[in-house]
Amino acid sequence: MEKSKNVRAIAFYLPQFHPTKENDEWWGKGFTEWTNVAKARPLFKGHIQPHIPADLGFYDLRLSESREAQAELARKYGIEGFCYWHYWFGNGKRLLERPFNEVLSSGKPDFPFCLAWANHSWMKKLWDPNATFKDKLLMEQTYPGDEDIESHFYTVLPAFKDKRYITINGCPLFLIYAPLDYKEVSRFISMWRDLAVQNGLKGIYFVGQGVMAMREKILSLGFDAFNDASIFGIKSKENGLRLVLRKIVARLFKYPITYRYADAMKYWAHSEAKFDDTIPTIIPNWDHSPRSGAKGLILVDSTPELFKKHVEEIVELVKNKEDEKRIVFIKSWNEWGEGNYLEPDLQYGCEKLAALNEILFS
Repeated sequence: MEKSKNVRAIAFYLPQFHPTKENDEWWGKGFTEWTNVAKARPLFKGHIQPHIPADLGFYDLRLSESREAQAELARKYGIEGFCYWHYWFGNGKRLLERPFNEVLSSGKPDFPFCLAWANHSWMKKLWDPNATFKDKLLMEQTYPGDEDIESHFYTVLPAFKDKRYITINGCPLFLIYAPLDYKEVSRFISMWRDLAVQNGLKGIYFVGQGVMAMREKILSLGFDAFNDASIFGIKSKENGLRLVLRKIVARLFKYPITYRYADAMKYWAHSEAKFDDTIPTIIPNWDHSPRSGAKGLILVDSTPELFKKHVEEIVELVKNKEDEKRIVFIKSWNEWGEGNYLEPDLQYGCEKLAALNEILFS
């Protein structure tokens, strides 16, 4: 079966599923993303928790076999490649780099990839539903200057030169998670483009992520494209008083703020996604409660049927773009702690993957 418009589906990939020295120190020996996922519990009637992985199990990303099984499954259902979250905190400090480094050095899996720089500080509240220090800093994101920009470039250059690296018109795709948080991001882009040419590359295709209201600002900074990640666009359409009341009730009764997936998805398809410089995002679901408990936002009733409709709407927006830029990001392949994943679980198995494949290949 041929893909009708050659839509390039690229799934964000979280490399958190293996023990690290820092996580051992912060959360206890052996902590991984699975720790919070497995201990999650329902917070209200009809709330499905915990979500249990099916086909791939509770894998360990230190194992090549696990990484290869993920790629095999993704390829089977029409995903072009993974976009690995990449953590560079400045002065060479990195976290969670082992899985991708081993993918790069081993040549396995033989599956396309690109990198997304998660340029944000790590806070205690992000990973602990019982955190008492709301803003306790675990790892600070810093931007030391030109020397660090150059060091960062040469650290990822071997990836850019790998034959598996995803490109747009011959340029490696590199996404920045929070472009507006980096005051010198235009300088960063300019330096990396120059360094790329000096090292035999055609250039770099920079993508800045944000919500739709940020689109023009992000593009003006020198980015080639904007990635729309407006998961909770529905909040901006909600009556202000109603939202305040929701928050008061949530705090008093320790009840999470919830929205129906069917309602939230109405705000994920924007006409701007028809432009070559705008990349939409496909969102399987969202449930942050494994990480943040009742403080998290939750989408409910994200069925495979609704997901299929959402995919149809997003693909319709990009189908007439030029071939190289007919891209959609998927958030995400394996963000189990946020409830946005495409990997099979015990509730729906591979039904969402099958729905994605049906639309991509229709």
